[in-house]
Amino acid sequence: MTKNYDKEFKMQTVQMIEEGKPVAQVARELGVSTNTLYRWKAEFAQHGKQAFPGSGNMLPDDKAVRDLQKQIRELQEENEILKKAMHYFAKDRR
Repeated sequence: MTKNYDKEFKMQTVQMIEEGKPVAQVARELGVSTNTLYRWKAEFAQHGKQAFPGSGNMLPDDKAVRDLQKQIRELQEENEILKKAMHYFAKDRR
C-alpha cells in the first residue's frame, strides 16, 4: 500500500536532510524509503517551493503546456471545419 504524504511533511523532511542529517537516518526515523527521500530532495532542488503540488495538481509550467496543447488541438479542429466549409461553398459557386 502506498502512503500519501502532504507537501508540508515532504518540505520538512527535505529541510532535515539539507540541514545535514543523513538520508538513511531520516528514512529510518520517519519510516520512508531512502529512494523516496532522494526523489523528494531532487524534486525540491529542481522546483523549490513549487515542488510537491499535490495529487491531481500540476506544476504551473506543466499546466501551461497542457493548456496550450489543448488550445492547439481545438484550433486544428476549427481549421478542419473551416476547410470543409470552404470546399462546400466553393462547389456551390461552380
